[in-house]
Amino acid sequence: MITKDITIEDLVEDYPFAEEFLRVRGIKCIRCGEPIWGTLETACKEKNFSDEQIEQIVEELNKLARNPGQIPESFEPPAKIDVKKLDEK
Repeated sequence: MITKDITIEDLVEDYPFAEEFLRVRGIKCIRCGEPIWGTLETACKEKNFSDEQIEQIVEELNKLARNPGQIPESFEPPAKIDVKKLDEK
């Protein structure tokens, strides 16, 4: 099971589809060689994702992990985050 506490390194090693999933969400540039340190939660927080958004990412990753036959070749980018709302928090 994937949790917000999983390290990025373990996540992409155990679930290769996660690399593309995270990339389209702007989380870590794994392919270009950026160091992969920290947890999924830390990586999301660095990109200003809310706790609710992190929970949604974990949920989506777990759904994909349970249904590997349904993993798309590429992932659609998520809806844009309203930066103004982030500033209000």
